[in-house]
Parts: sequence; structure tokens; C-alpha cells
Amino acid sequence: MKAEDLMIPLQGYLSPDNTLREAVNLLRTAPRGVERVGVKGLPVLDAKGLPVGMLSMRDILKVVFPSYMSLMDLGKFTWDGMVEDMARKVGHIKVSDLMTKKVIHVNEDAQLMECVDHMIKYNVRRLPVIGKDGKVVGMLYERDIFFEITKAMLNEK
Repeated sequence: MKAEDLMIPLQGYLSPDNTLREAVNLLRTAPRGVERVGVKGLPVLDAKGLPVGMLSMRDILKVVFPSYMSLMDLGKFTWDGMVEDMARKVGHIKVSDLMTKKVIHVNEDAQLMECVDHMIKYNVRRLPVIGKDGKVVGMLYERDIFFEITKAMLNEK
């Protein structure tokens, strides 16, 4: 089996110039297959449709939780409303300022083993699938690979 056999055709993506506010709206409403259920991450494409980054829910969570906070023991006190206040303040930030710039991807003819290898080696849960022209043609999700593997494990067709 190859990446192109399991991928979901590209239905949503971000631009480096999108704001986080625009990005979260798309993440929350993006189609995944035939349903509009939202996604946990999207590729960031330049004007030519080439991948220049990835933006995930985790990237957005990191921006509302400043890194210096991890040095504190927050169990001893709470700052009610702090995350919400930070979220309101960062909505104008550009996707290009927050996205992961190293795009871990696979080619559409990549074997399933290579896809799993990339996900494990680089600790990613979604892979853009690149077509012969260098553009993103689809997304491959950890969940879909997992279910394909379990079909084999359970001798299902």
C-alpha cells in the first residue's frame, strides 16, 4: 500500500499570511474526508502551492502558554482566565511566525512503511503527501494508518 492509497485529498490549507484567528477558524471547520469535523493541523502553502510549513493545534496552544510558565509549579495557584486573555491577544499573529517550518512529508508513491517511519522518527501525526509537481495533493493521518494496520492484524479485508 502507498501513501496515495490512504491519503485524504487536500481540502484545506493555510497561507503564511493568514492570522491565527483565521487559522483557528479553518482548523475548527475544515473538512476531513466528506465530513466537516475540523482537523488538528494543516499544511501552510506558498502562492505557488508549495509546502512551506505546518500549523497544528499544539503550535497554537504553545503560543497561549508562554515557555517560562513551564518553570513554575502551577499546581500551587491558578490564574483564572489567563489562557483566555492570552488567546485574545495573539489572534493577529501571522501563521508564518508560528508554523513549524520543517515540513516532514512523503511522496505519493511512498510505501506505508516509509510513512510510519516518518511519523515515528519525527514525532508527527499527519504527513502532507507530495505529488510529482512538488505540490501537496493530500494528507495522511496517523489514525488512518493505524486503522489500516489493525485491519491486517485482525485479518480483515
